[in-house]
Amino acid sequence: MTPQEIARIRDSFAAQSMMQTLGAELSDVSKGLIRIEAPILPGTRQQQGFGHAGLTFSIGDSAAGYAALTTLPLDTEVVTAEIKINLLAPARGDRLIAIGKVVKPGKRLCVVTAEVFAQTGVQQVLIALLQGTMVPVPVPATAA
Repeated sequence: MTPQEIARIRDSFAAQSMMQTLGAELSDVSKGLIRIEAPILPGTRQQQGFGHAGLTFSIGDSAAGYAALTTLPLDTEVVTAEIKINLLAPARGDRLIAIGKVVKPGKRLCVVTAEVFAQTGVQQVLIALLQGTMVPVPVPATAA
């Protein structure tokens, strides 16, 4: 990937206030693959003390979407058309790691997946699988 392509992904991610709220960080950017990490903060837990499924879904969706964006021209963004999640285990741990991948890139639709892991120390447990469809859209014109 070119420095401009990587900067586009990093700048877009930095503009997502939701990811900032969750304490999420973009830790790896490569063609067709994105890695996002987020701590399991007190404000992102469910009633039993595990990371909330909303946290799992949010970082998984973002990882999958940005993976799709790595395959598209600079004048394009993506939006999620649909995405499903299979929650496999409770989000027990200190942080979550979402790895988004492109299954099939395309000009009209991109099929993507994400795996989300809960991490404690060096141990990682797969807690969720996501699969979805991203739709490429033109970058909105900026107001003059």
